[in-house]
Amino acid sequence: MTVRTALVIGGGVAGPVAAMALRRAGIDAAVYEAYPATADGVGGSLAIAPNGLAALRAVGAEDAVLAVSRPMPGMVMAIGRRRTAIPPLPGVPALRLLWRADLHRALHERAVSEGVPIEHGRRLVAVDETGSGVVARFADGTTAAADILVGADGVHSTVRSLIDPAAPGPRYTGLLGFESSAGLDVPEDDGTIVYSFGRRGFYLYRRHPGGGTEWGANLPQERPLTPAEARAVPAAEWLRVLAGVHAGDDPGAELIRTTSPDRLQVLGSLKIMPSLPHWHRGRMVLVGDAAHAPSNSSGQGASLAIESAVQLARCLRDLPGPGPAFEAYERLRRPRVERVAARASRINHAKAPGPVARLLMPVLMPLAMRTVMAPERAVGPEQRYVIDWDAPVAQTQP
Repeated sequence: MTVRTALVIGGGVAGPVAAMALRRAGIDAAVYEAYPATADGVGGSLAIAPNGLAALRAVGAEDAVLAVSRPMPGMVMAIGRRRTAIPPLPGVPALRLLWRADLHRALHERAVSEGVPIEHGRRLVAVDETGSGVVARFADGTTAAADILVGADGVHSTVRSLIDPAAPGPRYTGLLGFESSAGLDVPEDDGTIVYSFGRRGFYLYRRHPGGGTEWGANLPQERPLTPAEARAVPAAEWLRVLAGVHAGDDPGAELIRTTSPDRLQVLGSLKIMPSLPHWHRGRMVLVGDAAHAPSNSSGQGASLAIESAVQLARCLRDLPGPGPAFEAYERLRRPRVERVAARASRINHAKAPGPVARLLMPVLMPLAMRTVMAPERAVGPEQRYVIDWDAPVAQTQP
């Protein structure tokens, strides 16, 4: 059965891209977002990797993202006072750094310009499957019907629980996330990110083109905190805790000292999605963070979500009906996203090392950078990946 219409639940990153890709595949798609408006000013920064840019290109959205981001071609790994420049991968564009809210807005505007309807304030509560389609039921009492339903509703996905009530939820990484900007000017150029393993915690920083320094920190924390709990703690208290963790770190201690409490963004507990037993059931399917959310350590979360949205549309375009298309989509995507998640998990362990690991890291990390963590070996297969939109998807394609 040919799929002609789709409901996309979630208006973050994967949702608008999925709708644009589906429309290019000849499927009429609309987006339904629970929040009453776009997420202006909400969320921290993120990077779009070269493979994410390539996937955006397939749906005509690359330029929209390039316009609100800046290139970051330089990367440095710092352990104490020892610094190692990470050579860029030749032949691929630089990472693009941007704010999550800017990415959401750019994708939203691009999707609308492509004719995608986006409705806000539509929180999904239930789905009825019929012999010929699905009916989505929303908290405001309204409904919408289509041939299929795509769950692009993030790590706390409602669609995931409807596909499989026993599905695992997101897991806590043991880290709390913070971002801010400091009055300190660091010597790096505007296009370099420094990843620094301090004495007791991990942080990163980059010079802001307008002056000062943007920084982020991952604070080891035994108990996960909800966003509300984390933000209930005064920002000045969090800065005091971070100052203690990074005392003696250069420039970490000074970055925190020159940060005003009103500039601190408390991002809360960092979470990942474990491997799911089921990505689809019947006429419902998951895409993006609802199915696979690697740690932010991967630098690939948004890029993988964009890729999956494009691949799902290809499969629905080329294969006969939802069942074969969803199976091919999962077969194409699962091995790749789980490899990335495994790599990010290894990095997370390094971000919160024990006392012995902290002593050994200055010796072992430079060796790892030349061997198992060498850029071509570690991230080459991830960042060089390009989806061939025009190539047909075979039902038995590995």
